[in-house]
Amino acid sequence: MAKAKETTFFCKECGFESPKWSGQCPSCKEWNTMVEAPAAPKTKGVMRKGIAAGIVSGDAKPSTMAEVSAAEEERVRTDIGEFDRVLGGGIIKGSLVLVGGDPGIGKSTLLTQICKSLSDKGIEVLYISGEESLKQIKLRANRLGEFTPQMKLLCETDLNTIEEVIASEKPEVVVIDSIQTMYRQDVESAPGSASQVRECTNLLMQIAKGMGVTIFIVGHVTKEGVVAGPRMLEHMVDTVLYFEGESQGPYRILRGVKNRFGSTNEIGVFEMRSDGLREVKNPSEFMLLGRPEGASGSIVSCTLQGTRPILVEIQALITRSALSNPRRSATGLDYSRMYMLLAVLEKRLGFHLSECDAYINVVGGMKINETALDLAVIVAIASGYMDFVVDRQTMAIGEVGLAGEVRNVNMLEQRVKEAEKLGFNTCIVPKAGLKTLKNIKGIRIIGVENVKEAINTMKNALNESPNIV
Repeated sequence: MAKAKETTFFCKECGFESPKWSGQCPSCKEWNTMVEAPAAPKTKGVMRKGIAAGIVSGDAKPSTMAEVSAAEEERVRTDIGEFDRVLGGGIIKGSLVLVGGDPGIGKSTLLTQICKSLSDKGIEVLYISGEESLKQIKLRANRLGEFTPQMKLLCETDLNTIEEVIASEKPEVVVIDSIQTMYRQDVESAPGSASQVRECTNLLMQIAKGMGVTIFIVGHVTKEGVVAGPRMLEHMVDTVLYFEGESQGPYRILRGVKNRFGSTNEIGVFEMRSDGLREVKNPSEFMLLGRPEGASGSIVSCTLQGTRPILVEIQALITRSALSNPRRSATGLDYSRMYMLLAVLEKRLGFHLSECDAYINVVGGMKINETALDLAVIVAIASGYMDFVVDRQTMAIGEVGLAGEVRNVNMLEQRVKEAEKLGFNTCIVPKAGLKTLKNIKGIRIIGVENVKEAINTMKNALNESPNIV
Protein backbone atom coordinates (compact mmCIF):
# COMPACT_ATOMS: atom_id res chain seq x y z
CA MET A 1 0.00 0.00 0.00
CA ALA A 2 1.38 3.40 -1.04
CA LYS A 3 2.22 5.75 1.76
CA ALA A 4 -0.02 8.80 1.89
CA LYS A 5 1.57 12.17 1.37
CA GLU A 6 2.50 13.89 4.59
CA THR A 7 0.67 17.18 5.08
CA THR A 8 0.52 19.73 7.84
CA PHE A 9 -1.66 22.67 8.74
CA PHE A 10 -0.22 26.08 9.47
CA CYS A 11 -1.58 29.53 10.32
CA LYS A 12 -1.45 32.17 7.59
CA GLU A 13 -1.10 34.91 10.21
CA CYS A 14 1.65 33.70 12.55
CA GLY A 15 3.05 30.57 10.85
CA PHE A 16 2.13 28.16 13.67
CA GLU A 17 2.17 24.53 12.44
CA SER A 18 -0.12 21.74 13.58
CA PRO A 19 -0.67 18.14 12.42
CA LYS A 20 -4.45 18.67 12.42
CA TRP A 21 -6.85 21.41 11.40
CA SER A 22 -8.61 23.66 13.90
CA GLY A 23 -10.96 26.58 13.50
CA GLN A 24 -8.88 28.85 15.72
CA CYS A 25 -5.09 29.12 15.70
CA PRO A 26 -3.77 27.95 19.11
CA SER A 27 -0.94 30.51 18.91
CA CYS A 28 -2.38 33.86 17.71
CA LYS A 29 -6.06 33.00 18.40
CA GLU A 30 -7.18 34.13 14.91
CA TRP A 31 -10.14 32.31 13.36
CA ASN A 32 -10.18 30.41 10.02
CA THR A 33 -6.48 30.95 9.29
CA MET A 34 -5.31 27.30 9.31
CA VAL A 35 -4.56 26.02 5.80
CA GLU A 36 -3.31 22.63 4.61
CA ALA A 37 0.06 22.30 2.90
CA PRO A 38 2.60 19.55 2.23
CA ALA A 39 5.04 19.05 5.07
CA ALA A 40 8.42 20.69 4.64
CA PRO A 41 11.02 18.33 3.15
CA LYS A 42 13.32 16.69 5.64
CA THR A 43 16.95 17.51 4.91
CA LYS A 44 20.11 16.23 6.55
CA GLY A 45 22.62 18.63 7.99
CA VAL A 46 22.24 22.24 8.99
CA MET A 47 21.51 23.55 5.49
CA ARG A 48 21.39 22.43 1.90
CA LYS A 49 24.39 23.11 -0.29
CA GLY A 50 24.48 26.27 -2.38
CA ILE A 51 25.40 29.93 -2.11
CA ALA A 52 22.90 30.33 0.72
CA ALA A 53 25.20 28.21 2.87
CA GLY A 54 27.55 31.20 3.03
CA ILE A 55 25.83 32.48 6.16
CA VAL A 56 26.69 29.32 8.10
CA SER A 57 30.19 28.69 9.37
CA GLY A 58 31.56 25.21 9.95
CA ASP A 59 32.54 26.00 13.53
CA ALA A 60 29.82 28.15 15.06
CA LYS A 61 31.12 30.17 18.01
CA PRO A 62 29.36 32.88 20.03
CA SER A 63 30.83 36.40 20.27
CA THR A 64 30.86 38.95 23.05
CA MET A 65 29.33 42.40 22.57
CA ALA A 66 32.80 43.96 22.57
CA GLU A 67 33.87 41.78 19.62
CA VAL A 68 30.95 42.93 17.45
CA SER A 69 31.66 45.96 15.26
CA ALA A 70 29.18 48.79 15.82
CA ALA A 71 30.20 50.68 12.68
CA GLU A 72 27.18 51.97 10.79
CA GLU A 73 26.42 50.20 7.54
CA GLU A 74 27.16 52.22 4.44
CA ARG A 75 24.00 52.95 2.48
CA VAL A 76 23.70 53.05 -1.29
CA ARG A 77 21.55 55.96 -2.43
CA THR A 78 19.22 55.44 -5.37
CA ASP A 79 19.03 59.21 -6.09
CA ILE A 80 15.24 58.92 -5.77
CA GLY A 81 14.90 61.04 -2.65
CA GLU A 82 11.42 59.92 -1.58
CA PHE A 83 12.40 56.24 -1.85
CA ASP A 84 15.66 56.76 0.06
CA ARG A 85 13.75 58.59 2.80
CA VAL A 86 11.38 55.65 3.35
CA LEU A 87 14.31 53.19 3.53
CA GLY A 88 16.04 55.37 6.11
CA GLY A 89 18.66 56.99 3.88
CA GLY A 90 19.38 54.39 1.21
CA ILE A 91 19.81 50.68 0.52
CA ILE A 92 21.64 48.47 3.03
CA LYS A 93 23.86 45.77 1.55
CA GLY A 94 22.46 42.27 2.12
CA SER A 95 18.96 43.46 3.06
CA LEU A 96 15.70 41.80 1.97
CA VAL A 97 12.94 44.29 1.08
CA LEU A 98 9.28 43.38 0.45
CA VAL A 99 7.24 45.77 -1.73
CA GLY A 100 3.47 45.21 -1.70
CA GLY A 101 0.57 46.98 -3.35
CA ASP A 102 -2.62 46.62 -5.36
CA PRO A 103 -2.47 45.40 -8.99
CA GLY A 104 -1.62 48.20 -11.41
CA ILE A 105 -0.56 50.63 -8.69
CA GLY A 106 2.98 50.95 -10.09
CA LYS A 107 5.18 48.54 -8.11
CA SER A 108 7.04 47.26 -11.18
CA THR A 109 7.42 50.78 -12.57
CA LEU A 110 8.91 52.02 -9.30
CA LEU A 111 11.39 49.15 -9.05
CA THR A 112 12.35 49.50 -12.71
CA GLN A 113 13.13 53.18 -12.10
CA ILE A 114 15.22 52.23 -9.07
CA CYS A 115 17.12 49.67 -11.16
CA LYS A 116 17.74 52.30 -13.84
CA SER A 117 19.04 54.81 -11.30
CA LEU A 118 21.37 52.24 -9.71
CA SER A 119 22.65 50.91 -13.05
CA ASP A 120 23.39 54.48 -14.17
CA LYS A 121 25.76 54.67 -11.18
CA GLY A 122 27.60 51.52 -12.35
CA ILE A 123 25.90 49.11 -9.92
CA GLU A 124 25.17 45.64 -11.30
CA VAL A 125 21.42 44.99 -11.20
CA LEU A 126 19.47 41.82 -12.09
CA TYR A 127 15.71 42.14 -12.69
CA ILE A 128 13.97 38.74 -12.53
CA SER A 129 10.37 38.53 -13.70
CA GLY A 130 8.06 35.56 -13.42
CA GLU A 131 5.03 37.38 -14.83
CA GLU A 132 6.24 39.25 -17.92
CA SER A 133 8.32 38.36 -20.96
CA LEU A 134 11.49 40.23 -21.84
CA LYS A 135 9.63 42.09 -24.59
CA GLN A 136 6.93 43.26 -22.16
CA ILE A 137 9.54 44.52 -19.71
CA LYS A 138 11.30 46.33 -22.56
CA LEU A 139 8.07 48.06 -23.63
CA ARG A 140 7.49 49.35 -20.10
CA ALA A 141 11.12 50.38 -19.70
CA ASN A 142 11.04 52.43 -22.92
CA ARG A 143 8.97 55.05 -21.09
CA LEU A 144 11.74 55.56 -18.55
CA GLY A 145 14.67 56.25 -20.91
CA GLU A 146 17.86 54.45 -21.92
CA PHE A 147 19.35 51.70 -19.75
CA THR A 148 23.04 50.91 -19.27
CA PRO A 149 24.53 47.39 -19.71
CA GLN A 150 24.68 47.06 -15.90
CA MET A 151 20.91 46.43 -15.96
CA LYS A 152 20.21 42.78 -16.86
CA LEU A 153 16.89 40.95 -17.28
CA LEU A 154 15.87 37.35 -16.64
CA CYS A 155 12.51 35.63 -17.05
CA GLU A 156 12.47 32.62 -14.74
CA THR A 157 10.32 31.10 -12.00
CA ASP A 158 12.50 28.19 -10.81
CA LEU A 159 14.34 29.46 -7.74
CA ASN A 160 17.07 26.84 -8.08
CA THR A 161 17.94 28.21 -11.53
CA ILE A 162 17.73 31.77 -10.19
CA GLU A 163 20.17 30.85 -7.43
CA GLU A 164 22.67 29.58 -10.00
CA VAL A 165 22.32 32.73 -12.12
CA ILE A 166 22.90 34.97 -9.08
CA ALA A 167 25.99 32.92 -8.20
CA SER A 168 27.44 33.28 -11.71
CA GLU A 169 26.47 36.92 -12.44
CA LYS A 170 27.15 38.24 -8.92
CA PRO A 171 24.83 41.28 -9.06
CA GLU A 172 24.70 43.78 -6.22
CA VAL A 173 20.92 44.29 -6.41
CA VAL A 174 18.25 41.73 -7.41
CA VAL A 175 14.54 42.33 -8.02
CA ILE A 176 12.09 39.38 -7.81
CA ASP A 177 8.77 40.20 -9.54
CA SER A 178 6.85 38.57 -7.98
CA ILE A 179 7.31 36.13 -5.08
CA GLN A 180 3.92 34.50 -5.85
CA THR A 181 5.23 33.20 -9.20
CA MET A 182 8.40 31.62 -7.80
CA TYR A 183 8.68 27.96 -6.82
CA ARG A 184 11.14 25.46 -5.39
CA GLN A 185 11.28 21.96 -6.84
CA ASP A 186 11.66 20.31 -3.43
CA VAL A 187 8.35 21.78 -2.18
CA GLU A 188 5.33 19.78 -3.34
CA SER A 189 2.79 22.55 -3.86
CA ALA A 190 1.79 24.98 -6.60
CA PRO A 191 3.52 28.35 -7.09
CA GLY A 192 1.81 31.05 -5.02
CA SER A 193 0.72 28.66 -2.28
CA ALA A 194 1.55 29.51 1.30
CA SER A 195 4.22 26.79 1.48
CA GLN A 196 5.98 27.93 -1.69
CA VAL A 197 5.91 31.60 -0.69
CA ARG A 198 7.36 30.78 2.72
CA GLU A 199 10.12 28.47 1.45
CA CYS A 200 11.06 30.73 -1.48
CA THR A 201 11.35 33.76 0.81
CA ASN A 202 13.47 31.74 3.22
CA LEU A 203 15.90 30.81 0.42
CA LEU A 204 16.06 34.41 -0.84
CA MET A 205 16.83 35.57 2.69
CA GLN A 206 19.72 33.10 2.88
CA ILE A 207 21.03 34.30 -0.50
CA ALA A 208 20.83 37.95 0.57
CA LYS A 209 22.67 37.36 3.86
CA GLY A 210 25.13 34.82 2.43
CA MET A 211 26.24 36.84 -0.60
CA GLY A 212 25.56 40.37 0.64
CA VAL A 213 23.10 40.96 -2.20
CA THR A 214 20.22 43.42 -1.76
CA ILE A 215 17.00 41.71 -2.86
CA PHE A 216 13.69 43.45 -3.56
CA ILE A 217 10.63 41.18 -3.54
CA VAL A 218 7.32 42.21 -5.11
CA GLY A 219 4.33 40.81 -3.24
CA HIS A 220 0.71 40.74 -4.36
CA VAL A 221 -1.90 41.86 -1.82
CA THR A 222 -5.21 40.29 -0.88
CA LYS A 223 -8.58 42.05 -0.90
CA GLU A 224 -7.96 42.91 2.77
CA GLY A 225 -4.89 44.91 1.69
CA VAL A 226 -2.17 42.64 3.13
CA VAL A 227 0.52 40.72 1.27
CA ALA A 228 -0.77 37.35 0.04
CA GLY A 229 0.72 34.30 1.74
CA PRO A 230 1.61 33.58 5.37
CA ARG A 231 1.93 36.62 7.64
CA MET A 232 5.32 35.37 8.74
CA LEU A 233 6.56 36.52 5.30
CA GLU A 234 6.62 40.06 6.69
CA HIS A 235 8.52 38.88 9.77
CA MET A 236 11.24 37.24 7.68
CA VAL A 237 12.20 40.27 5.59
CA ASP A 238 14.14 43.30 6.82
CA THR A 239 11.86 45.98 5.37
CA VAL A 240 8.19 46.03 4.34
CA LEU A 241 6.99 48.77 1.98
CA TYR A 242 3.41 49.30 0.83
CA PHE A 243 2.63 51.24 -2.35
CA GLU A 244 -0.79 52.86 -1.90
CA GLY A 245 -3.17 55.11 -3.81
CA GLU A 246 -6.02 55.03 -6.27
CA SER A 247 -5.01 53.44 -9.58
CA GLN A 248 -7.19 56.00 -11.41
CA GLY A 249 -5.58 58.95 -9.61
CA PRO A 250 -2.12 60.43 -10.29
CA TYR A 251 -0.67 60.26 -6.76
CA ARG A 252 0.96 57.31 -5.01
CA ILE A 253 2.19 56.92 -1.43
CA LEU A 254 5.06 54.60 -0.53
CA ARG A 255 4.73 53.69 3.16
CA GLY A 256 7.27 51.86 5.31
CA VAL A 257 5.51 49.65 7.87
CA LYS A 258 8.62 47.77 9.00
CA ASN A 259 12.27 48.75 8.78
CA ARG A 260 15.13 47.19 10.72
CA PHE A 261 17.49 49.92 9.49
CA GLY A 262 15.36 53.04 9.96
CA SER A 263 12.17 54.53 11.36
CA THR A 264 8.81 52.98 10.55
CA ASN A 265 5.75 54.65 9.04
CA GLU A 266 7.85 56.94 6.87
CA ILE A 267 6.15 57.87 3.60
CA GLY A 268 7.27 58.95 0.16
CA VAL A 269 4.89 60.68 -2.25
CA PHE A 270 5.01 60.14 -6.02
CA GLU A 271 3.02 61.31 -9.01
CA MET A 272 2.36 58.85 -11.86
CA ARG A 273 3.08 60.36 -15.28
CA SER A 274 3.40 59.02 -18.80
CA ASP A 275 7.19 58.77 -18.38
CA GLY A 276 7.06 57.03 -15.00
CA LEU A 277 6.87 58.09 -11.36
CA ARG A 278 8.02 61.53 -10.28
CA GLU A 279 8.77 62.62 -6.72
CA VAL A 280 6.53 65.11 -4.95
CA LYS A 281 9.05 67.24 -3.05
CA ASN A 282 6.50 69.04 -0.87
CA PRO A 283 3.59 66.70 0.02
CA SER A 284 1.90 69.30 2.24
CA GLU A 285 1.55 71.69 -0.68
CA PHE A 286 0.01 69.15 -3.03
CA MET A 287 -2.34 67.84 -0.29
CA LEU A 288 -3.84 71.33 0.03
CA LEU A 289 -4.30 72.03 -3.68
CA GLY A 290 -7.86 72.90 -4.66
CA ARG A 291 -9.09 73.84 -1.18
CA PRO A 292 -12.60 75.34 -1.34
CA GLU A 293 -13.16 79.00 -0.45
CA GLY A 294 -16.07 80.09 1.72
CA ALA A 295 -17.22 76.52 2.43
CA SER A 296 -18.08 75.31 5.92
CA GLY A 297 -16.83 72.01 7.34
CA SER A 298 -13.22 72.39 6.20
CA ILE A 299 -10.03 72.89 8.23
CA VAL A 300 -6.34 71.98 7.97
CA SER A 301 -4.36 69.90 10.45
CA CYS A 302 -0.92 68.30 10.54
CA THR A 303 -0.21 64.57 10.66
CA LEU A 304 3.16 62.99 11.36
CA GLN A 305 4.27 60.22 9.01
CA GLY A 306 7.43 58.80 10.53
CA THR A 307 9.59 61.91 11.00
CA ARG A 308 7.82 63.98 8.32
CA PRO A 309 5.02 66.44 9.19
CA ILE A 310 2.39 66.71 6.44
CA LEU A 311 -0.52 69.16 6.33
CA VAL A 312 -3.85 67.62 5.35
CA GLU A 313 -7.34 69.01 4.90
CA ILE A 314 -10.18 67.57 6.99
CA GLN A 315 -13.68 67.92 5.54
CA ALA A 316 -17.01 67.22 7.25
CA LEU A 317 -20.47 67.26 5.71
CA ILE A 318 -23.32 67.27 8.24
CA THR A 319 -26.87 67.14 6.83
CA ARG A 320 -30.32 66.46 8.22
CA SER A 321 -31.11 62.77 7.74
CA ALA A 322 -34.33 61.40 6.30
CA LEU A 323 -33.54 57.95 7.72
CA SER A 324 -34.35 56.54 11.13
CA ASN A 325 -30.72 55.35 11.33
CA PRO A 326 -28.50 58.21 10.05
CA ARG A 327 -25.55 57.38 7.82
CA ARG A 328 -21.95 57.60 8.97
CA SER A 329 -18.93 57.54 6.66
CA ALA A 330 -15.20 58.03 7.38
CA THR A 331 -12.59 58.14 4.61
CA GLY A 332 -8.98 58.14 5.76
CA LEU A 333 -9.94 58.05 9.46
CA ASP A 334 -10.61 55.30 11.96
CA TYR A 335 -14.34 54.59 11.88
CA SER A 336 -14.71 54.01 15.62
CA ARG A 337 -12.71 57.17 16.37
CA MET A 338 -15.18 59.19 14.28
CA TYR A 339 -18.09 57.77 16.29
CA MET A 340 -16.35 58.73 19.54
CA LEU A 341 -15.81 62.33 18.42
CA LEU A 342 -19.44 62.62 17.32
CA ALA A 343 -20.50 61.36 20.75
CA VAL A 344 -18.26 63.96 22.49
CA LEU A 345 -19.93 66.79 20.53
CA GLU A 346 -23.39 65.46 21.27
CA LYS A 347 -22.76 64.95 24.98
CA ARG A 348 -20.53 67.91 25.86
CA LEU A 349 -21.92 70.60 23.53
CA GLY A 350 -25.48 69.45 22.98
CA PHE A 351 -25.24 68.97 19.21
CA HIS A 352 -28.15 66.89 17.86
CA LEU A 353 -25.95 64.79 15.59
CA SER A 354 -28.06 61.65 16.08
CA GLU A 355 -30.53 63.25 13.67
CA CYS A 356 -27.92 64.00 11.00
CA ASP A 357 -25.89 62.13 8.38
CA ALA A 358 -22.14 62.64 8.93
CA TYR A 359 -19.46 62.25 6.23
CA ILE A 360 -15.82 62.82 7.25
CA ASN A 361 -13.01 62.86 4.68
CA VAL A 362 -9.23 63.28 4.73
CA VAL A 363 -8.52 64.88 1.36
CA GLY A 364 -5.73 63.43 -0.80
CA GLY A 365 -6.05 59.72 -0.02
CA MET A 366 -4.05 59.80 3.23
CA LYS A 367 -4.90 57.20 5.90
CA ILE A 368 -4.54 58.66 9.38
CA ASN A 369 -4.08 56.40 12.40
CA GLU A 370 -3.01 58.94 15.03
CA THR A 371 -5.09 61.02 17.45
CA ALA A 372 -3.42 64.39 16.76
CA LEU A 373 -6.15 65.24 14.21
CA ASP A 374 -9.02 64.85 16.71
CA LEU A 375 -9.38 68.58 17.30
CA ALA A 376 -9.45 69.33 13.57
CA VAL A 377 -12.17 66.69 13.05
CA ILE A 378 -14.20 68.20 15.92
CA VAL A 379 -13.91 71.71 14.47
CA ALA A 380 -14.79 70.49 10.96
CA ILE A 381 -17.91 68.72 12.27
CA ALA A 382 -18.95 71.79 14.28
CA SER A 383 -18.32 74.04 11.28
CA GLY A 384 -20.47 71.82 9.07
CA TYR A 385 -23.21 71.51 11.71
CA MET A 386 -23.37 75.23 12.64
CA ASP A 387 -22.56 76.34 9.07
CA PHE A 388 -19.72 78.75 9.84
CA VAL A 389 -16.53 79.06 7.76
CA VAL A 390 -13.09 78.49 9.29
CA ASP A 391 -10.41 80.95 8.23
CA ARG A 392 -8.21 79.47 5.47
CA GLN A 393 -5.01 80.45 7.26
CA THR A 394 -5.97 78.70 10.52
CA MET A 395 -5.19 75.13 11.47
CA ALA A 396 -5.86 72.93 14.52
CA ILE A 397 -3.82 70.22 16.25
CA GLY A 398 -4.71 68.22 19.36
CA GLU A 399 -6.08 65.01 20.83
CA VAL A 400 -9.60 65.06 22.26
CA GLY A 401 -10.62 63.02 25.31
CA LEU A 402 -14.04 61.74 26.30
CA ALA A 403 -14.59 64.67 28.65
CA GLY A 404 -14.08 67.10 25.75
CA GLU A 405 -10.62 68.14 26.96
CA VAL A 406 -7.85 68.89 24.43
CA ARG A 407 -4.65 66.96 25.19
CA ASN A 408 -1.09 67.50 24.03
CA VAL A 409 0.44 65.53 21.11
CA ASN A 410 3.98 64.43 20.30
CA MET A 411 6.35 66.55 18.19
CA LEU A 412 4.02 69.57 18.34
CA GLU A 413 6.82 71.98 17.52
CA GLN A 414 7.62 70.29 14.20
CA ARG A 415 3.94 70.34 13.22
CA VAL A 416 3.57 74.08 13.93
CA LYS A 417 6.78 74.87 12.05
CA GLU A 418 5.42 73.05 8.99
CA ALA A 419 2.28 75.22 9.13
CA GLU A 420 4.35 78.39 9.49
CA LYS A 421 6.49 77.36 6.52
CA LEU A 422 3.40 77.12 4.30
CA GLY A 423 2.08 80.53 5.27
CA PHE A 424 -0.51 79.78 7.97
CA ASN A 425 -0.91 82.66 10.42
CA THR A 426 -2.91 81.00 13.26
CA CYS A 427 -2.60 77.62 14.94
CA ILE A 428 -4.99 76.23 17.59
CA VAL A 429 -3.06 73.87 19.87
CA PRO A 430 -3.50 72.22 23.29
CA LYS A 431 -2.82 74.67 26.13
CA ALA A 432 -0.53 72.08 27.73
CA GLY A 433 1.83 72.29 24.73
CA LEU A 434 2.33 76.07 24.67
CA LYS A 435 5.56 75.91 26.69
CA THR A 436 7.25 73.91 23.91
CA LEU A 437 6.37 76.56 21.28
CA LYS A 438 7.93 79.67 22.86
CA ASN A 439 10.68 79.98 20.25
CA ILE A 440 8.42 79.86 17.17
CA LYS A 441 7.90 83.24 15.52
CA GLY A 442 5.80 84.33 12.55
CA ILE A 443 2.61 82.48 13.50
CA ARG A 444 -0.08 83.20 16.10
CA ILE A 445 -0.46 80.29 18.51
CA ILE A 446 -3.63 79.92 20.60
CA GLY A 447 -3.86 77.36 23.39
CA VAL A 448 -7.23 75.80 24.26
CA GLU A 449 -8.26 73.47 27.08
CA ASN A 450 -11.45 71.95 25.66
CA VAL A 451 -13.45 71.62 22.46
CA LYS A 452 -15.96 74.34 23.41
CA GLU A 453 -13.13 76.85 23.77
CA ALA A 454 -11.66 75.77 20.44
CA ILE A 455 -14.94 76.18 18.56
CA ASN A 456 -15.58 79.57 20.19
CA THR A 457 -12.09 80.67 19.16
CA MET A 458 -12.82 79.74 15.55
CA LYS A 459 -16.12 81.64 15.56
CA ASN A 460 -14.61 84.70 17.26
CA ALA A 461 -12.11 84.93 14.43
CA LEU A 462 -15.10 85.64 12.14
CA ASN A 463 -16.63 88.17 14.58
CA GLU A 464 -19.59 85.89 15.15
CA SER A 465 -21.31 85.17 18.42
CA PRO A 466 -19.18 82.80 20.50
CA ASN A 467 -22.13 81.34 22.34
CA ILE A 468 -22.91 77.70 21.65
CA VAL A 469 -26.46 76.60 22.24
